Amino acid sequence: MPYDNIKVTHEAGIATVTLDRPEKLNAFVGHMRRDLAEALEHAASDRTVRVVVVTGAGRGFCAGADVAYMNELIERQDLEEFTRLLNAGRRVLMTIRQMQKPVIAAVNGPAYGAGFNLALGCDLRLAARSASFSQSFVKVGLHPDWGGTYFLPRVVPSNLACEMFFLGEAIDAERALQLGIVNRVVADEELQAETRQLAERLRDAPYKSIAAAKHAVYMSESSDLERMLQYETEAQLQCFQSDDARERVRAFIEKRAPRKIH
Repeated sequence: MPYDNIKVTHEAGIATVTLDRPEKLNAFVGHMRRDLAEALEHAASDRTVRVVVVTGAGRGFCAGADVAYMNELIERQDLEEFTRLLNAGRRVLMTIRQMQKPVIAAVNGPAYGAGFNLALGCDLRLAARSASFSQSFVKVGLHPDWGGTYFLPRVVPSNLACEMFFLGEAIDAERALQLGIVNRVVADEELQAETRQLAERLRDAPYKSIAAAKHAVYMSESSDLERMLQYETEAQLQCFQSDDARERVRAFIEKRAPRKIH
């Protein structure tokens, strides 16, 4: 399905969802949030897709909301439309978290406001050296959304989360790496290739094992040890009966590369 400011490509089991408004650093405007949610939902339900990559066109990942558009809403106090935008953002994040497939954020430039939190909502984050991150909401008198108050305090200590929310100052990619916000930083010209390589590794990994591990990671945020041990037993039994486990155990014993299981 074509979208105005979202581009989706599929190649060998990898869906790449690109925010495509490069002249505005891919800032969200109009139906862009809804279209992103729909694109992610389609990728989640497409059986041919094993991995999803989220990135931005041009020199930015996502600058957050388009401030000029936000000003229009504030001037006319359009709470109905503003609420729709907030709900679309919620839909994006819940889709990423609930899909069984790994989602990689390839942060190719500034990730501010909702853009920062979109990246935080993904399972893995690769950043170009030119990337930067800011919880910029305070600069326009607004509150963090897109799950920022959930994600960020789970990555960095509360005092650092408060500093980012209170001041809205940008940090560079290396600082983000030091804080554990991103998994790795690569040269700008290598981001696409590094992301592709990671996506291919995840694509070729055992699907049930990855899906169950993703669910476990996020389930553990609200579960006690007993519940997690029970879930591990259930997930392990499912994987134990899978073709992937059978093939990979044999390959390990026979000292060979495992064959792909579709």
